[in-house]
Amino acid sequence: MKIEWKKLILCISLPLAVEGLAGVLTRGGMETFQTLNKPMLTPPGWLFPIVWTILYILMGSASYFVLISGKLNRSALVIYGIQLVLNCFWSIIFFNLKAYLFAFIWLVILWFFILVTMILFFKISKFAGYLLVPYLLWVTFAGYLNFSIYLLN
Repeated sequence: MKIEWKKLILCISLPLAVEGLAGVLTRGGMETFQTLNKPMLTPPGWLFPIVWTILYILMGSASYFVLISGKLNRSALVIYGIQLVLNCFWSIIFFNLKAYLFAFIWLVILWFFILVTMILFFKISKFAGYLLVPYLLWVTFAGYLNFSIYLLN
């Protein structure tokens, strides 16, 4: 398979841009996060941007494999786009608004959209679907953290 570099770079750049936007809109959020009561399994703060960057690269790569599959399903990419927007707004709700219960409910909706995206991607490209598994698992873990933070604060 020949890699279409422009498409791959564009596909990876889109979720990384969303990550960048969320980071700009919520700068200072990790300082607030450090002051919260958190559950035992909370990873160190420095780990979050590393994990999210890897996940965004995997998401972008997954969308690339769907795009070049020849079995393009527009609804799969629309749902993918919706979950990217939901992801960005979760950061604002959690870090800026400090609305932890609402952020958890938002995260459950995001989780559902990730699952639907993954299922649609699997139908188009098994590899693309598998690339989203770590994202779904991390957001599941984020749900545990988010809900625990709501309960503890």
